[in-house]
Amino acid sequence: MKVLVYGASTNPSRYAYIATELLLQHGHEVSLVGIKKGEVLGLTILQDQPELSEIDTVTLYVGPANQEGLLNYLSALSPRRVIFNPGTENQVLEKALQNKGIEVEKACTLVLLHTGQF
Repeated sequence: MKVLVYGASTNPSRYAYIATELLLQHGHEVSLVGIKKGEVLGLTILQDQPELSEIDTVTLYVGPANQEGLLNYLSALSPRRVIFNPGTENQVLEKALQNKGIEVEKACTLVLLHTGQF
Protein backbone atom coordinates (compact mmCIF):
# COMPACT_ATOMS: atom_id res chain seq x y z
CA MET A 1 0.00 0.00 0.00
CA LYS A 2 1.31 3.45 -0.90
CA VAL A 3 0.99 5.98 1.94
CA LEU A 4 1.62 9.71 2.01
CA VAL A 5 2.74 11.18 5.32
CA TYR A 6 1.66 14.82 5.00
CA GLY A 7 3.47 16.94 7.56
CA ALA A 8 6.64 14.84 7.60
CA SER A 9 9.41 15.77 10.03
CA THR A 10 13.09 14.92 10.43
CA ASN A 11 12.69 15.08 14.22
CA PRO A 12 12.68 11.48 15.58
CA SER A 13 10.46 12.51 18.50
CA ARG A 14 7.63 13.74 16.22
CA TYR A 15 4.68 11.45 15.53
CA ALA A 16 5.06 11.91 11.76
CA TYR A 17 8.61 10.52 11.98
CA ILE A 18 7.53 7.60 14.16
CA ALA A 19 4.64 6.86 11.78
CA THR A 20 7.04 6.84 8.81
CA GLU A 21 9.27 4.38 10.63
CA LEU A 22 6.35 2.08 11.51
CA LEU A 23 4.85 2.26 8.01
CA LEU A 24 8.19 1.17 6.55
CA GLN A 25 8.50 -1.63 9.11
CA HIS A 26 5.05 -2.85 8.05
CA GLY A 27 6.15 -2.96 4.41
CA HIS A 28 4.28 0.07 3.08
CA GLU A 29 5.64 2.30 0.33
CA VAL A 30 5.92 5.79 1.83
CA SER A 31 6.03 9.28 0.33
CA LEU A 32 6.77 12.30 2.50
CA VAL A 33 5.60 15.90 2.19
CA GLY A 34 6.66 18.55 4.69
CA ILE A 35 7.62 22.17 5.14
CA LYS A 36 11.33 21.64 5.71
CA LYS A 37 13.75 19.85 3.39
CA GLY A 38 15.44 16.78 4.72
CA GLU A 39 15.45 13.02 4.82
CA VAL A 40 13.74 10.48 7.01
CA LEU A 41 15.12 6.95 6.99
CA GLY A 42 16.49 7.43 3.48
CA LEU A 43 13.32 9.06 2.10
CA THR A 44 13.39 12.64 0.86
CA ILE A 45 10.82 15.06 2.24
CA LEU A 46 9.13 16.80 -0.69
CA GLN A 47 7.86 20.37 -0.39
CA ASP A 48 4.69 22.17 -1.43
CA GLN A 49 2.18 19.89 -3.15
CA PRO A 50 4.14 17.55 -5.42
CA GLU A 51 2.49 15.38 -8.02
CA LEU A 52 2.24 11.84 -6.70
CA SER A 53 0.43 8.83 -8.07
CA GLU A 54 -1.33 5.76 -6.73
CA ILE A 55 -1.59 7.06 -3.15
CA ASP A 56 -3.93 4.78 -1.22
CA THR A 57 -3.83 6.54 2.14
CA VAL A 58 -2.87 10.02 3.30
CA THR A 59 -2.06 10.35 6.99
CA LEU A 60 -2.19 13.97 8.13
CA TYR A 61 0.20 15.52 10.62
CA VAL A 62 -0.64 19.20 10.11
CA GLY A 63 -3.18 21.10 12.19
CA PRO A 64 -6.23 22.88 10.75
CA ALA A 65 -4.35 26.21 10.65
CA ASN A 66 -1.97 24.68 8.08
CA GLN A 67 -4.56 22.87 5.97
CA GLU A 68 -5.51 25.72 3.64
CA GLY A 69 -5.56 24.55 0.03
CA LEU A 70 -5.37 20.92 1.10
CA LEU A 71 -8.78 19.97 -0.29
CA ASN A 72 -7.71 20.58 -3.90
CA TYR A 73 -4.41 18.79 -3.40
CA LEU A 74 -5.95 15.75 -1.72
CA SER A 75 -8.71 15.62 -4.33
CA ALA A 76 -6.08 15.59 -7.10
CA LEU A 77 -4.24 12.73 -5.37
CA SER A 78 -7.52 10.80 -5.19
CA PRO A 79 -6.58 8.58 -2.24
CA ARG A 80 -8.93 5.89 -0.96
CA ARG A 81 -8.79 7.43 2.53
CA VAL A 82 -7.39 10.27 4.61
CA ILE A 83 -6.49 9.68 8.25
CA PHE A 84 -6.91 12.69 10.52
CA ASN A 85 -4.50 12.03 13.39
CA PRO A 86 -5.21 13.62 16.80
CA GLY A 87 -4.87 17.39 16.52
CA THR A 88 -5.53 17.49 12.78
CA GLU A 89 -9.31 17.17 12.89
CA ASN A 90 -11.14 19.61 10.60
CA GLN A 91 -14.87 19.06 10.10
CA VAL A 92 -15.06 21.27 7.01
CA LEU A 93 -12.22 19.44 5.24
CA GLU A 94 -13.48 16.04 6.41
CA LYS A 95 -16.97 16.70 5.02
CA ALA A 96 -15.60 18.07 1.72
CA LEU A 97 -13.43 14.97 1.26
CA GLN A 98 -16.36 12.68 2.00
CA ASN A 99 -18.44 14.57 -0.57
CA LYS A 100 -15.73 13.71 -3.12
CA GLY A 101 -15.97 10.01 -2.23
CA ILE A 102 -12.80 9.89 -0.13
CA GLU A 103 -13.03 7.88 3.08
CA VAL A 104 -12.22 9.89 6.21
CA GLU A 105 -10.90 8.28 9.36
CA LYS A 106 -10.33 10.09 12.66
CA ALA A 107 -7.68 7.87 14.16
CA CYS A 108 -4.07 7.57 15.21
CA THR A 109 -1.92 5.96 12.55
CA LEU A 110 0.45 4.63 15.24
CA VAL A 111 -2.41 2.85 17.04
CA LEU A 112 -3.81 1.50 13.77
CA LEU A 113 -0.40 0.06 12.86
CA HIS A 114 0.27 -1.40 16.32
CA THR A 115 -3.15 -3.09 16.45
CA GLY A 116 -3.19 -4.43 12.89
CA GLN A 117 -6.07 -2.18 11.83
CA PHE A 118 -4.18 -0.05 9.31
